[in-house]
Amino acid sequence: MGYKVVVAGATGNVGREMLNILAERQFPVDEIAALASRRSLGTEVSFGDRTLKTQDLDTFDFTGWDIAFFSIGGEPTKTYAPRAAKAGCVVIDNSSLYRYDPDVPLIVPEVNPEAVLGYAKKNIIANPNCSTAQMVVALKPLHDRARIKRVVVSTYQSVSGAGKEGMDELWDQTKAVYNPTDNQPPRKFTKQIAFNVIPHIDVFLEDGQTKEEWKMVAETKKILDPKIKITATCVRVPVFVGHSEAINIEFEDHLDEAEARDILRESPGIMVIDKRENGGYVTPIECVGDYATFISRIRQDPTIDNGINLWCVSDNLRKGAALNAVQIAEVLGQRVLKKG
Repeated sequence: MGYKVVVAGATGNVGREMLNILAERQFPVDEIAALASRRSLGTEVSFGDRTLKTQDLDTFDFTGWDIAFFSIGGEPTKTYAPRAAKAGCVVIDNSSLYRYDPDVPLIVPEVNPEAVLGYAKKNIIANPNCSTAQMVVALKPLHDRARIKRVVVSTYQSVSGAGKEGMDELWDQTKAVYNPTDNQPPRKFTKQIAFNVIPHIDVFLEDGQTKEEWKMVAETKKILDPKIKITATCVRVPVFVGHSEAINIEFEDHLDEAEARDILRESPGIMVIDKRENGGYVTPIECVGDYATFISRIRQDPTIDNGINLWCVSDNLRKGAALNAVQIAEVLGQRVLKKG
């Protein structure tokens, strides 16, 4: 016996990826519904070898459905997630709306799967920010061994993190560079993204950090350990898919780079590609379509007593969003719902 599954936001980048991953991982689905806004009503989406027509999110009855994956943004989620949860359907939400709610678990299955048991307070589980998800997968096994005191992270985030509009803008501006008559001013981003980098993701806060940077701090503390000190600089780069991070970690205890490499090699969800030679590391374009979080450039930081540097790359549409959501559903099924 399988599950009755809903994907809300099925026509978006992440929604389509959720459908792909549900099929790829053979999640036990008895019935599936693809939901979208009325302007996308009837749009066809793929689920394995099947084609689904989207249904109207506004009029959909969630009664009798087991799990709903939401990727529709924070504002509409305010309306529809409580409606689904009240009907008895467990919501796994990809927006930031519930991530900081103490009654909603925020889960990365390789890091804190036990937190899934807290879903029952609101019948909602939150999926973390894409940049947070891949980072905590890398930090967790090292934290278990040597206890992390402080993390300094700089991100290099692809335009797909800003949705289809972001990808279209990079494509259009790149073409326009070679066609001077085709003016493509910034629309989604604050400055030209083609052949450029923008140290600004989400809105600015009063203390000077952006909300994206604040999210990484708050979410890492909630998922991994509130005692860890974290500072982040988040940058948008002209890459279509795949987020990269340069992470500097300070530990309470000494951790040798060779031991760190061995620990990461044995950890779930991680692939270590770390050769000290030309090309002996992973770049964003190589991680597209893969489930793993890739770790490279592992090395001692000689400027502090117990420091390690590493490079972390992952497909943000997969591990950073859709894959993590499906993994949450798998944990929910194994530990709570127990169907399939």
